[in-house]
Amino acid sequence: MVSRTNKFRGRSRYHGRGKKAGRGAGKRGGRGNAGLNKHKVMTRLKFMPGHWGMHGFNRHPGLRVVNASINLGVVAEIAEGDSINLTEMGYDKLLGRGKIDRPLEIIVSEASSKAIQKVEKAGGTVVVADDEDWGEWEEE
Repeated sequence: MVSRTNKFRGRSRYHGRGKKAGRGAGKRGGRGNAGLNKHKVMTRLKFMPGHWGMHGFNRHPGLRVVNASINLGVVAEIAEGDSINLTEMGYDKLLGRGKIDRPLEIIVSEASSKAIQKVEKAGGTVVVADDEDWGEWEEE
């Protein structure tokens, strides 16, 4: 049996595709997303809902506030003495997940109400100090 390629060598001008179907991407209506607003509009509506336009938003990176947070259970594990300064360690916020079983004095920029409640229940304190307040608090 003769292969398809050999069959079309020599005599056949259009290789069984008609005159224009074999040129480029003509038979499929263009390459890729060509014609999504013209002849392929039903394809777009059915299979690509929400294709056009912008979705959501991105704030400027300079305006984003990302806290480096740590959970209370982790603090209880890493605290060696009865006091720990999370601001010096690079943490911004203390969150209330985990258990604490001993009194600790924790210094941090920001803390959740649940974290403060758990620390005080264990007999410790949370000192919420901003960066400006921290320098004044240390001198006293």
